[in-house]
Amino acid sequence: MSMIDHAVAHRTARTPRVGGLYAGNARAVVHRGWRATRSSNWLVMLSGLFEPIFYLLSLGIGLGGMVGAVSVDGREVDYAVFIAPALLAVAAMNGAIYDSTWNVFFKIRYAKLYEGMLATSLGPLDVALGEIALALVRGGIYAVGFMLVMQVLGLILSWWALLALPAVLLIAFGFAALGMAVTSMLKSFQQMDWIEFALLPMFLFSATFYPLSVYPEPIQWVIQAFPLWHGVELVRGLTTGAVGPELLWHVAYFVVMAIAGTVLTTRRLRALFLG
Repeated sequence: MSMIDHAVAHRTARTPRVGGLYAGNARAVVHRGWRATRSSNWLVMLSGLFEPIFYLLSLGIGLGGMVGAVSVDGREVDYAVFIAPALLAVAAMNGAIYDSTWNVFFKIRYAKLYEGMLATSLGPLDVALGEIALALVRGGIYAVGFMLVMQVLGLILSWWALLALPAVLLIAFGFAALGMAVTSMLKSFQQMDWIEFALLPMFLFSATFYPLSVYPEPIQWVIQAFPLWHGVELVRGLTTGAVGPELLWHVAYFVVMAIAGTVLTTRRLRALFLG
């Protein structure tokens, strides 16, 4: 048997076992990514933790003294209590988006990393789940760090806040999956600016700093279509104790977002590198 025939036979024997898409080894992608992050990018990764803290201290603590109380589910709470859970959701979004967009874009278009991965036993679903898991790790680190700051400042009002961490991980999962899917369709750094263009209005207008009620009704409908608005409302309800059946709607939104993003990412990776 020639060397080429041997390589082909070896590759065929290790073909992903679920429709050519999944080999059950996404952890290999996570392990490689985590080692790369520890060796080169950990300072950049940690820097993202401080951005929401600075917003909280400057706006929630500083400006909050002039704003006064804000109504949440019929209760009056301090302005810092109002914006802290929103910034927690933003931290999860930013952590997930950074890993699943800029990092993924570089790996697809320049490092050609996924071509090498998919030449092994790994399938596109392994790569998708591995990269999404890395984004979840980053979003989780940001969330835990920010929640500790909230606890120290007395901004958590309910034991329901214990569920805020899994909620934040779900938010990160949704943004990571969708972010990776969108990034797989982009071909230049100029197009990557579209992602920043979409994130900025979500950050400013998803009831992050102001209650939804301050906007005209047509604008409210637009805001309620934003993924971040659902994340903000979910985390805010848990940390303030404003818990009701409506929170399940926000959970369902991110479950659908995560599944759709993962499926689309897998299809795009397959089309790009195995098609």
